[in-house]
Amino acid sequence: MVRWNNNDTNCIILNVDGSCLGELIRAGFGGVIRNSAGFFISGFSGFIAATTDILLAELTAIHRGLLLAVQLGIEEMVCYSDSMLSVKLLTEHVPTYHVYAVLIQDIKDILATTDFSIQHCFREGNQCADFMAKLGANSNADYISHNTPPHDLLPLIRTDAMGTLFPRA
Repeated sequence: MVRWNNNDTNCIILNVDGSCLGELIRAGFGGVIRNSAGFFISGFSGFIAATTDILLAELTAIHRGLLLAVQLGIEEMVCYSDSMLSVKLLTEHVPTYHVYAVLIQDIKDILATTDFSIQHCFREGNQCADFMAKLGANSNADYISHNTPPHDLLPLIRTDAMGTLFPRA
């Protein structure tokens, strides 16, 4: 069984996700910043033109989420991603010539200069970020910061805050 904030982290939490949708594949990214009780602080979403690369979408979500947290003045935070590959690329050695080496290094630089960490989570505990990533993939906006949660996100936020358990698929 999986729930949001499975590790009972007691600081600000950033959940991020990337998404590729549809027959004409559209890539997007998104995320939600909440406190440890699940209350919405901020969110973001965006569209990535001319790509169908899910790894780029996942890494972009992490990067944009960390930048938003820095902009908001957040001092301590855990970033959760359901992309095991992204988490490994950010916590282990990456070949110098990796196609996303510059983006990966930018993320590592942010992590090194803040009290932020990155951890893997299961997708069942990452539903709000999935919603925001799909919102980004369905838009034409490069980046949107959300000061209030989109209306259709509210039931997912409530479900997470209540600690609802989901079976691991």
